[in-house]
Amino acid sequence: MLFEKVPGLYGSGVIPARFEEFKAAIKTLMMEQFFTNENIDRFLNKEMSGGKTLNLEPILDKVDFNPTFDSLVDVIANSSFGGMLAMFGGTEALQPLKQPFVEKMQEAVVEISQSEPVKEALKEQLESPAMMEEIKTNVENIIDQRLSELTPQLVKTIVQQMIRQHLGWLVVWGGVFGGVIGIISAQFV
Repeated sequence: MLFEKVPGLYGSGVIPARFEEFKAAIKTLMMEQFFTNENIDRFLNKEMSGGKTLNLEPILDKVDFNPTFDSLVDVIANSSFGGMLAMFGGTEALQPLKQPFVEKMQEAVVEISQSEPVKEALKEQLESPAMMEEIKTNVENIIDQRLSELTPQLVKTIVQQMIRQHLGWLVVWGGVFGGVIGIISAQFV
């Protein structure tokens, strides 16, 4: 009855008839009950407390620190040490130091990323009103995208799967009680 229009039965086929209203109601429910500022803040506080922090090491392992070395060499070449560096072969003399520098720089940045001041700065940034609004906007966009993919037929399939999986006995008992009520009412007619 929810999904199919039954002729002469008021209220049947309500989901296809008011599908856009249902989608708007689902979005409102999700945003007002699940993804409130308080719930997002509570989640972030839970994730950032108790020693749990974002592990930046996998990200930093992928960062190319070669430009850092090149910039350092440029600074040295253009400084008062540039003339002295030229006497020892110029910037080419520093090239054997590139790989050890890059490795040390990567280790230092990983170590810095795990320090308390950086952890606190990350926590403050994640809990800032602008970040909260951005998270909320991203969640809302995900919900909008998924809702735009829904059709009445897909919702019918989802509900049928849910009923089969979780409410099977409810359907059985509904049939049993409906049959009993039918038999009793037939006796009095």
